[in-house]
Amino acid sequence: MKWEGNRQSDNVEDARAGGGGGRGGIRLGGGRGIGLGTVAIALVAGWIFGINPLTVLGLLSGGGAPMEVSQGPATKPPADDKMAQFVSTVLADTEDVWRAQFKQMGATYREPKLRLFRGAEPTACGTGQAAMGPFYCPGDEKVYIDLSFYETMRTRMGAPGDFAQAYVIAHEVGHHVQHLMGITAKVDGMRGRVSEAQQNGLSVRLELQADCFAGVWAHHAQSARQILEQGDVEEAMNAAAQIGDDNLQRKSQGQVIPESFTHGTSAQRVRWFKTGLQTGSVAQCNTFEARQL
Repeated sequence: MKWEGNRQSDNVEDARAGGGGGRGGIRLGGGRGIGLGTVAIALVAGWIFGINPLTVLGLLSGGGAPMEVSQGPATKPPADDKMAQFVSTVLADTEDVWRAQFKQMGATYREPKLRLFRGAEPTACGTGQAAMGPFYCPGDEKVYIDLSFYETMRTRMGAPGDFAQAYVIAHEVGHHVQHLMGITAKVDGMRGRVSEAQQNGLSVRLELQADCFAGVWAHHAQSARQILEQGDVEEAMNAAAQIGDDNLQRKSQGQVIPESFTHGTSAQRVRWFKTGLQTGSVAQCNTFEARQL
């Protein structure tokens, strides 16, 4: 991926010097209690960098008011931190693409912050943990990432490559786009009013749309700045395939339970990323109206 020398975002907050250790713990919306099994499921969901595990626990806009948190001080990343430079450059690229897309839709894009942390970090959605993987919190409109996750991708998930890493950020920014468009609030508003299977189905459509939005970013970034090198698209496709619900369940428990899917199959994730990449169209990413995923 050709990224060095491109613009870096001013919206990156580096909180790694504080060493983690969030305040306040997790606040549950609607007064619901959770057991260890629920927490484990949520952590796995976040670890595969799909839906925010805090969303799984019902902590986002549909599950109660955002928490008031006091985050530690943050600075700009060190100038010699290459991985932070990479993240800042990818974020800047998403800003350029989505600013233009929202302008075409007659709207103004509000840029998210991206906060680097280690270990644990207080957020408006509860305490984020590095084990959750990268996630987006609509309560404070920030993407959170512990950069050690990229090593996990490479060594444990079979998803190496810088464009695969960029896909992770673009997917989380896709959740921010959904938040700005009111999609997240509508989905969260359905929680508790539909069955568990229907909730899972809504989560799948939300995740696949974020994959498609990641593809939309890649399409326009390539058209404007020619960022792709040979093998980059394959890296992203492989990452999407590695995190399909069917693939993960087969590896972890030896069987596939479709009704428990919350992210979509490997084939679905690849298909929707490819749809965004090939068309560059936000309208083509309407997974909620699609008859077949």
